[in-house]
Amino acid sequence: MSGSTDAGLALALLSTTSYNCGLIVEKQALGRLPAIGGGRVVSFVLSLARSPRWLAGFTMMLFGLAFQVLALIFAPVTLVQPVIAGGVAIVLVLSRLVLREHLGRGQYACVAFMALSVVLLALSADGTPAEVGHQVSGVRLAAVAIASCLLALFAAASALGAGARKHGPPASGVSYGIATGLLYGVAALAIKALSGALLRGHGLTGTVAALLSSPYLYLLAACSAAGLLLFQTALQRCRISIVAPVSNVLGSIYFLVAGTWLFHERLPADPVRLTLRLVGIVVACCVVALLSRQPATPQPEPHAPEPRAPEPRAPDQSKAKGTWRKEGEAHGFRRDVA
Repeated sequence: MSGSTDAGLALALLSTTSYNCGLIVEKQALGRLPAIGGGRVVSFVLSLARSPRWLAGFTMMLFGLAFQVLALIFAPVTLVQPVIAGGVAIVLVLSRLVLREHLGRGQYACVAFMALSVVLLALSADGTPAEVGHQVSGVRLAAVAIASCLLALFAAASALGAGARKHGPPASGVSYGIATGLLYGVAALAIKALSGALLRGHGLTGTVAALLSSPYLYLLAACSAAGLLLFQTALQRCRISIVAPVSNVLGSIYFLVAGTWLFHERLPADPVRLTLRLVGIVVACCVVALLSRQPATPQPEPHAPEPRAPEPRAPDQSKAKGTWRKEGEAHGFRRDVA
C-alpha cells in the first residue's frame, strides 16, 4: 500500500503539535490537583474527570493520536515517528513560556538539534509514493508487546520506589520516561495495526465493526491507560522538561525500530535521501541521551527567616565582683570579709 508522504508529514506535524500542547495544559491542571498516592488512585482519577482544564488537555492529546493514525496511513513509520519525536521542542519551549520552568543551555541546544532532525526528515521525503506496510504478524506483535510491557513495569517500579517527592531527581524522571515511553511505544504499534483495519473496512459500519473486532484496539486502550496514569504521576513528581523528552523520544525510537521490522517497511532507495533520513533518526536518538543527562534546575528555596540578634544578657554579678576585688587589691585596697 502506498500513500502521499507530503500528507503524512503534514498530519504528523499536526499530531505532535496537538499532543504536546495538550500535555502542557495537563501539567497546568495537575499542579492544582491533590498528589496521587498508592491508596488514592480512584480519587485521583475522579479529580481528573472533574477538572475542565485537564479534560481540555486530554482532548487535545486524543486529537493528536487521531492525527497520528491518519499520518501512518499515508506515510511510513521511518518518516512519521521521528517527526512525532520533534514534539520535544514544543514541550521544552512551552515549559519555559507557560510553566516557567528554566531551560539551560544544554536544553536549548537539544531544541535546536531536534528541529534540525525534523528538517532533515522533511528533506528526505521526495513526495513520491512510499511503501507503507499495514500487514503484521499477530504472534510477533504479541511477543514484542509482552516483553516491552514487562520492561516498562520494571522501570515503573524503579521510578515509584525512588520516592514521591515533588520535582524529583533527574534519575527518577528518566525512569518514568523509560516506562511511559515503552508503554506508549506499544500503543503506537497498536495504532499502526489499527490503521490497516481502517483501510480494510468498507463504509462506516464496516469500519466500526473492524475496529471493535480487532484485538489491537484493546491493546491500545490498555497500554494508553497505564501509560497515562503513570505519566500523570510523573508530571506531578518530576519536571516535564525531563520526563516528556525521554518518554517521547524513547517511545518514538522504539516504534521506529519495532514498527519498521514488524510491518516490513523500507528506507528510501535514493542514497542522498537515505542519508538524510538516517542522520535525522540518529540526531533524534541522541537527543534523548543528552536530555536525560541534563540536571534539573533546582526550585528556588523559600526565604529563610532572618537570624534574630542575640538578646543582651545581664552581667554576671559574681564575675563582676571578682573583677572589682582583684582591681582593688591591685591598687592597695582590701575589704575584710566577716
